[in-house]
Amino acid sequence: MPRVVVKEEVCIGCHLCEVWCVVAHSRSKNILKAFLYETPRPVPRVVVEENLPFTLPVHCRHCIEPSCVEACISGALYRDPLTGRVEHDADRCVGCYSCVMACPYGAVVIDEANRRVARCDLCKEMGEPACVKQCPNQALVYQDSFTS
Repeated sequence: MPRVVVKEEVCIGCHLCEVWCVVAHSRSKNILKAFLYETPRPVPRVVVEENLPFTLPVHCRHCIEPSCVEACISGALYRDPLTGRVEHDADRCVGCYSCVMACPYGAVVIDEANRRVARCDLCKEMGEPACVKQCPNQALVYQDSFTS
């Protein structure tokens, strides 16, 4: 199953992956409208962790045995048997944040405005994740997780 792989040695911590993730998950798909006019603003599903001079974008890894799915009390998180992706049904999310605590990577983000969680969906409607497409240094790569 394809995943976003980070080449941390070339990440410059520009946070553009976060910006374009917000745009990709906005109603307008327009950078200005997404940030200035949409309420509530979508939360980025990728978060850049910084411990300068090192930076690292953190994404959902779509684990084979996802702890977040095991912890989800409402069934909002599930593993799609066809694609292998960990999916999130926002309508079923009760905002208990058990998945946030269970994820060993810190890849589940709290969406405070909607009182639920958000997580990387690999921009499945776009074919290629927006963060990968817009990364200026090509620090993010969309590839099969078993290739090097």
